[in-house]
Amino acid sequence: MQQPTAQQPPPQTTTDVLDPTAQYMKRRRTALWVTISLLSLSVVVLVVGLVSATRTGNVAVAGYYPGITLMAAIIFISMGVIASFFCAIVDGIIAAEFIDSRPLLEDRCEFYASGSGYAYDNYYTEVMCSSFNSECKVRMKSNTCYCCDLYNCESPDYHTHYYEFTGVSSCWDVVHLHRLLWACVVLNIMGLFLGIITAAILGAYKDLVGTHTHTHTHIHTYLEHTSVC
Repeated sequence: MQQPTAQQPPPQTTTDVLDPTAQYMKRRRTALWVTISLLSLSVVVLVVGLVSATRTGNVAVAGYYPGITLMAAIIFISMGVIASFFCAIVDGIIAAEFIDSRPLLEDRCEFYASGSGYAYDNYYTEVMCSSFNSECKVRMKSNTCYCCDLYNCESPDYHTHYYEFTGVSSCWDVVHLHRLLWACVVLNIMGLFLGIITAAILGAYKDLVGTHTHTHTHIHTYLEHTSVC
């Protein structure tokens, strides 16, 4: 009785062998593009954060720290992602809870500029504020936007919102600061997700690099064998 012959697998083609190389190049391009995108976003976060931090003299801004760490994406990408998360929360709380933009947008705040010939840091004056059916004098630094609506004359040491903003050229600088803070929040959230995606793609690309050399050796061996046959 004739034994059935074993079915031979179809011979590999050059295209089948070269597929890992094409996959490697595709992963490489993807990793390059997401890294460039993360770097570009980091520069934007850094610039917007620094502009926000220098807009006033007394409002703390944390949004530019992730831009510094994310710019070193290959080494400190995990630190940048964590910084983006926390800075988005911090700047969001400052913008939502500690800056009330309604008096500013309704022109209920006043701007005090220093007298002629006086420097910014060494000239003060007293202004009269009326709040909660009481009046009081408040000491103001030059180049300050102040909102008496947010100042409590009965409890001068406790304020739920910033009532003064130092180092500004007008009260509209504070409005711009409020918008820049929200821009920092949005950019840091984008940096958070893009950083996670970049870390995943770079990790997969790093694993693929280890097999790329073995694949190249296999391809060369196959091509040599094909040419000999």
